[in-house]
Order: sequence, then C-alpha cells, then structure tokens
Amino acid sequence: PHLDQLAQTGVRFENAFVPYSVCSPSRACFLTYKYPHQNGQIGLATHKFALYQKQTPNFVTLLKQQGYRTGLIGKLHVNPEDAFPFDFRAIPSANFKRQEPVTAYASKAAEFFKQSQEQPWFLSVNFPDAHLPFIRQVNGQPEHPLSADDVKPMPWVGVDTPRLREQVANYYNCMARLDVGVGLLLNELDQAGETGNTLIFYIADHGAQFPRGKGSVYEGGLRVPLIVSWPGKTQSGLVRKELASTLDLLPTALAAAGCEIPEDLPGRNLEPLLTNAPVTNWRDYIFGFTTGSFPRNCYIQHSLRDTRYKLISNPRPGTDNLIADSYLDESHPHFVISGATAADQKTISPQVKQALARWSRPPRYELYDLQQDPYEWNNLAEDADYAATKARLINALTELQQQTRDPFLDPVNLEAFVKEQLDHRDMKYRKQKNFRWSYLDSFANWRAEQ
Repeated sequence: PHLDQLAQTGVRFENAFVPYSVCSPSRACFLTYKYPHQNGQIGLATHKFALYQKQTPNFVTLLKQQGYRTGLIGKLHVNPEDAFPFDFRAIPSANFKRQEPVTAYASKAAEFFKQSQEQPWFLSVNFPDAHLPFIRQVNGQPEHPLSADDVKPMPWVGVDTPRLREQVANYYNCMARLDVGVGLLLNELDQAGETGNTLIFYIADHGAQFPRGKGSVYEGGLRVPLIVSWPGKTQSGLVRKELASTLDLLPTALAAAGCEIPEDLPGRNLEPLLTNAPVTNWRDYIFGFTTGSFPRNCYIQHSLRDTRYKLISNPRPGTDNLIADSYLDESHPHFVISGATAADQKTISPQVKQALARWSRPPRYELYDLQQDPYEWNNLAEDADYAATKARLINALTELQQQTRDPFLDPVNLEAFVKEQLDHRDMKYRKQKNFRWSYLDSFANWRAEQ
C-alpha cells in the first residue's frame, strides 16, 4: 500500500530499465550517470570489479559541490567505496540475513534528517529485500505472509512447480516487508517536515532473481519499477510509457538542485515527463549489457530495444552461457535456489524448452517483437520479414557503442577479457589483497585512444 500511495502522489514509469541487471554495475550506473563500459564497474564489487577511476564524478561528489549533505543507509556495493564520500553512513553491510529490522532503516533516516536541518541533503536508502535468500518473515513482517498456494511464477519464467511457487511466495513476502520499510521511511520524512520539499526516486537495481531475470538481458532482468515524486512538479497518479532509465536519476536530481548538467550524458532529465504534456524529443532506444559479473558466470551480451522490438547481440555465439547455467544446471557451483531444477524443467512446454535452450547456448542475434511476444519466447532474428528491423537495431547498437567508446566493440578486448575471467574460475583472487583485473587498465587506455 505504501508504494501504491507513493505512485499515486507521483509519476510511475511503466517502461523503466537498468543498463545492467546485477547490483554492483547497476548501482554504479545511476550513481555515475554512465554505462558500465564507461565507468568500469562491469562486474560485482565483491569480485574486485571497480570503477576505472576513483575521481569519476558521481551523485555524491556533484551534490556535495553544491552544498548538499549526503547520506547512505544500506549497502553501496561499488568499488572503490571512497569514490563516494558520504557524510553519513549506516547499516553498511549487505544485510542479506536481515539482522536489522525494517524499522532500523527508518530510525537511521530520522537521525540523518535531524542532523541535516541546516542544509539541503541527499539520502540513498538501500533495503536488503528482495535479495536472495527470500525470507518468509522477519520480526513479524509481513504480518500475513503468502504461501505457495497463493501465487504463480512470473510469466516470463516459463516454469511453474510447487517448489518455484514457494520461492515466488517468499519473494513477494520480501516485497511486502520492503513496502513496510518504505512506509516507515516516508513517515519519518513527514515527521521531519520535509515531504513537501523532497524529490523522491523509487527504483530497483535489477529484476527478480528467477530464470531469465536478474543477470540476464531479457526484460525480466532489465525492466524495473521507477516512481518519481516531486511536490509541485509531478502530476499525481500519472503513468508514463516512454523509455526511462535509472541513468536519468542524476540528471533529474542535478536539474532539481539547480546544478549544471554535464554534457554527453546517456541519461536524460525526466522533468518533461512528470506531467501529461506531450513530449516529442525523447530517447528512441534503451541499452542493456552483461559480462556475467564474475568468472564462473562469464558471458558477454548486449541488448537494444525500442518501444516495440528488442535485439540481443551475443558476440560469442555457440558457447555456453554460464549465467543461464547458474539457473538451469544444478551442477553449476553457484546454482541459485530460485532457479529451475531438472525436475522443474520436465514440466515445461516445448516453446519454453526451446527458449531455455537458446538462453543456455545463444545464437549470434536474438530479435523479439515485445508487442506480440512480451516474454521473449519467439526469436525472429532469422525471419526474413524482420530483416530490416534487425539491421536497424544492429546499426543503432553499433552506433551507441561507438559513441560511448565501448571496449567490447574490439574483438581483441572481448577475447582477452573472457580468457582472463575463465582463467580465474577458481576464484583464488578473492583472497589476494592486491589483485587487479587487467581490463581496468587496458580498457581505460583503449577508451582514451578512441
């Protein structure tokens, strides 16, 4: 009910996306207003992926320059952490075990509000729900948890078994607990007398962790909720269908703060979309990307979609997609509990079976008509009737990569990256204090030369 109320006081974006559907790269994107290949955070911070440069301008440094007090509650999960010099930190651990109740986030926010009365402020609140493990109930929340009999898996998963329904039920229980946390947070904002003077963004950093969700470049991974509430600016209860990105948060915040917006941003100021006034010059495409995020999941994919069609580019076709294996192969060392076991997969339709096989070993290109096929089951890439659409999207993707100096355009960079990742599947690097991925230097140098 609290998120619904926030949407009723603000604008909800039906087609909002992250550039990368895993936490560290996704967070780095909205914090730095750059794509992953532009900022360097192309994998998980816990696996020593990082920004190319500590001095990368970001939400924190830019707003501090304007006199804002900055705060972070919950995890950051971007390297190096000192690139983000928050004035206030609380509950810094990932907290996936939920040791801290949702009330703790609200109380820490209240502390921040009280300390920040004399200056403008920016606060980032990061709840641990709904991250794995999907925990049914924590400290009595939610009060009325759902069970497997109450739910079905999301339609894009394609697999429906009692075991997966139990995972889905607990995912929704996590969301209900998150909603309570949002309500408590908004109440503290109101108690501080700041509701009418605060621009609020509500986002997720990726989609749900189920097959073809988190970690993938399918809609289940890249498409996320986005609510913007800005008193005096947003038209209450408005729903916009334009393509929005979490890259748009910082340009919008800078505009609200009266700051100069850096040029050549991939993100846009959302202000023109906050009323029902017609907008004629908005983005045509949304970009998505993954490296797999760590060595045991290594697989490179790019995606580009417009308002109807979606292209997925797989530059190493015919090789195993280790991301898919982590959801579909129980022998994978990081098989996730919300994946589809061999027993689960015995229940699927031929169409879903074909789609999962395609995900496991992708062709060079995938093309989907999202209007007719919103869950991306039917690959049209080799259908002659869609050749012009495919060519248009390939050209647009290549142009975007060229404009943003994507190192993965160069096959030498791509193969060197994949080799280094696969050579480190033993993950011993995690215990090596001074370990540094070579891409942090080679990609940065390549970008500087372009």
